[in-house]
Amino acid sequence: MDPERSRHRNPPVMTGEPANTNVGLRDAAAMRKITNRLKRAQGQLAAVITAVDAGADCRDVVTQLAAVSSALDRAGFAIVSTALRQCITDDPADDDSNKLTVDELEKLFLTLA
Repeated sequence: MDPERSRHRNPPVMTGEPANTNVGLRDAAAMRKITNRLKRAQGQLAAVITAVDAGADCRDVVTQLAAVSSALDRAGFAIVSTALRQCITDDPADDDSNKLTVDELEKLFLTLA
């Protein structure tokens, strides 16, 4: 199997703490929207699990699972988009070595593909 593809199938386990707290998203409004989207996806996923446990029709389960997947994808794209916007609008004179590079942003974006 292609190592690049297999890496996406087994993402690292999130511990609740970001790996690098210096590269955070600073747009509070965007983060609220992203958090709300993720909470909705969490609720949808809970409903999918309940439906599977209850033996619901597979078409209904798959439809709901697709909705969860879409919600997570949209949250991921919103996070990358917000980071990109920050990089574009940040002062280039800032000497912040912890900023994401264009290559790192591209890699994050492609991780969602």
